[in-house]
Amino acid sequence: MSEQTELTEDAIVTVREFFTALELGAVEEALELLHPDLVWKNTSLPDVGGGLARRILRGLNRDRIGFAARMHHIAAEDDNVVLTDRTDILRVGPLRVAFWVAGTFELRDGRIILWHDHFSWENFLRGTAVGVWRAIFSRA
Repeated sequence: MSEQTELTEDAIVTVREFFTALELGAVEEALELLHPDLVWKNTSLPDVGGGLARRILRGLNRDRIGFAARMHHIAAEDDNVVLTDRTDILRVGPLRVAFWVAGTFELRDGRIILWHDHFSWENFLRGTAVGVWRAIFSRA
């Protein structure tokens, strides 16, 4: 296996480990995979720097809040760029909102320096409506 192939696989492993740690509630472990100069971008929302991103992600350390990601596809363009196609699931109490996300991750020194997610507000709102419906009627 070439060194380039190993670096590319390492980048994919880093992104997978990041999502796995978030899903398991091991937020501090996930934060270790983020570069100090991280920029987190989301469609039509303001960019978030590393400090604020860390505070937001630490909010996942609550019992009533959770996160999961179903990875549909993941590929590395080279040893520094990883592309994801996934469904993210945000949980607040009994409410679960699932929506499609395409992500681009750039790595520097083996850590994520750019996290750029693209999603559809329409898809997010549809996922919210479905989640509210299920939360209400699954209790009945």
